[in-house]
Amino acid sequence: MVFKRDGISRRKFLARSTMTAAGLSAMTVGTAESNAFTGTTFSKHLIRKKEKGCLRLAACQILNYPDVAQSTQKVLHWIEAAARDQVDVISFPEACLCGYAPAEFWKNADPQEFLRGEAKVIDAAKKLNIAVILGTAHWESGKIYIDLLVIDKGGIVRGRYSKTHLAESWSTPGKVLPVYTVAGVKSCFIICHDVRYPELVRLPAVAGARICYFCSSESGLTRDYKLSAYRAMPIARATENSIFCVMANAPTDRKTFRGSHGNSKIIHPDGNVLIEAAHFEERLVTANIRIKDANGSMARRAANDETILKEWLNAGVKLVTV
Repeated sequence: MVFKRDGISRRKFLARSTMTAAGLSAMTVGTAESNAFTGTTFSKHLIRKKEKGCLRLAACQILNYPDVAQSTQKVLHWIEAAARDQVDVISFPEACLCGYAPAEFWKNADPQEFLRGEAKVIDAAKKLNIAVILGTAHWESGKIYIDLLVIDKGGIVRGRYSKTHLAESWSTPGKVLPVYTVAGVKSCFIICHDVRYPELVRLPAVAGARICYFCSSESGLTRDYKLSAYRAMPIARATENSIFCVMANAPTDRKTFRGSHGNSKIIHPDGNVLIEAAHFEERLVTANIRIKDANGSMARRAANDETILKEWLNAGVKLVTV
């Protein structure tokens, strides 16, 4: 197999890539019930048992299908697995109800299929008392928006976040920067290409967000030159704002090498990665977090220090809807 874009063989690619650093030698394909860890971890903040003042968070790293009904069933399977693991909030990759589909898909996509899938996920969140950050899409005035549907525990729909900075030509940029309370914690949201624009997290963090849910379907392993930046940016969004960042990204399909690059992770406010998946596996990436560790101190300082940016930044915070 040869990657046409780069003209390199699969063997050469595997030999030169960063997979060894991600623990690929120990990697196995995860299952919904598996707790086997195959990526990297950081033990300083390890909380083995969820205590008072803690949340259990999960990023669900899965491949999806163009068939919305089929993808919905897979999402429901992993929500059930997370509920059995006493997860409070589970987040899914960008557009996970259809996979990251090409422009041709959207010409004939049925909005009602997405609404039916979302309704089933809402019902599961209510039944299982789990919060869900769902990668989806919605139609409004004939325009398509790439969305995160934010569902709190009990099946309470808090709202949607629509992707602000697009890497696609077929969708419409969102115009709202919301902070929603999810599992009792003020939270903000970004989708894929949004991660390159720090103000989309800084402004909500100043407004009180303490967790950022970052849902993506980034370029795959054939563009290995992007992997360093892909790893750095969500870590930066966490540490520059003193908040948690939960990244749910699609993995690479072993058979076709399509999809994204995996590496879903949960990041502590001090910038350390608590847990991280490898490239190919489908799994839940879970960690217990202490909510008080996210104090937003760096974001607040940016808004409070007497600098030339103070007035500008505080004007920007008024754009956030809380």
